[in-house]
Order: sequence, then structure tokens, then C-alpha cells
Amino acid sequence: MNIADLSPDVFARLARARLPQDLPDNAFAAAPPRVSDFALGGQPPDAATLGAARPAAVLAPIVARPDGLTVLLTQRAAHMRSHSGQVAFPGGKIDAGESARDTAFRESQEEIGLRREFIEPLGWLDIYLTGSGFRIAPLVALVRPGFDLRPNADEVADVFETPLAFLMNPAHHEVHAREWRGTVRRFYAMPHEGRYIWGATAGILRNLYERLWG
Repeated sequence: MNIADLSPDVFARLARARLPQDLPDNAFAAAPPRVSDFALGGQPPDAATLGAARPAAVLAPIVARPDGLTVLLTQRAAHMRSHSGQVAFPGGKIDAGESARDTAFRESQEEIGLRREFIEPLGWLDIYLTGSGFRIAPLVALVRPGFDLRPNADEVADVFETPLAFLMNPAHHEVHAREWRGTVRRFYAMPHEGRYIWGATAGILRNLYERLWG
């Protein structure tokens, strides 16, 4: 299957067929998630890290461009307390009484001005555990063009799109390493046109590849 030639309708059918439409009741349970910042080696998360990890949700927006599907990504503002300056999906922690789906929609509206009417949810990827203390539920969605983005400068420095075909090519799934809190951590990285897509964002994209094409 040539991903560069994939139509929005075919991608949507594939995603719905291979991704769960709802999160299980125990989605944020204490057991270590299969995908995480710890998955490629280094010291595994301890019980305290697992127990303290906060539930969060992000939207993984696939834009239905006529010349090829793209992934909508943000560059976080440099002054943010966590993951400052990094490439990320729109999202954040789940508020009390809020579903993961509602969080993904709300944060996309608040962070970049992407309105719900343009978003067609397709299914959930695996929960992703970050070293910074979040359990992230990524909601894959098809986004209809025509939206007018309004990034919130307090949280987002930039918004950009990267071809899905590039991100879903395993030849571009590089494994990098750096020392963090005294431990060498290995992680996925997908550099593209001056953007360093790495860490949790690259790990979630790798999970998308594994679930749909791996």
C-alpha cells in the first residue's frame, strides 16, 4: 500500500477497522503501558512513577489534503513547564468529570483553534506513558480542510503539517539517545525539514504505524 497515494476515505476505513472506537474502562490503570518513553531501554518506570502518572489525551489530526494526507503538529512555547519547545500533538491533562475524547477536542480548540466540526474521530492508539508523568490517550482523527487555526501564543509557538507518508515510513524512524536525570534514554526521532519530531510524539507516531501497517 502506497501511503502517499492513500485517499482520506481509505485511510478512515483502515483506521476504524484496526483501532478501538472506545477506551476500555481500565485504560489508565497502574500497569506499565506497552508503549512509553521507557520502551526502547534504560531504567523502567518504578511503582511511584506509574502511580503518579496523570491521565491526559491528545488529538492525532490527519488532514485530508487533496495532494496527500498530512499530520497536524504543534511546536510548544519555549516557556512551558513540561516539554517546552518540543513538537507535540494538541492535548493536555484530563479534567475531573471529562472524558478523554472531550479533552482531545477541548485542547485542540484551546491550543490551536481547531473546531470540532472539522474533526472526524477514527479510533484510539495505545496509552503512552511519558517520563514527565503522563498517561496519554491519543485519538486519531481525520480533519477536513477549510479550518482557520488560531494558535494560543501562551502554549503554542507554531503549527505545521508533515506528510503522513514520511512519518509512516519506517526508514525515517530513527532511534536516538540522550542522558536524562542520570539515565541514558533511547527514543524515536523523525527529523523532517528542520523540525525535530521526537520523544512521546514520535513514539505515538510509531505506534500509529505499528497499529495500521506494522
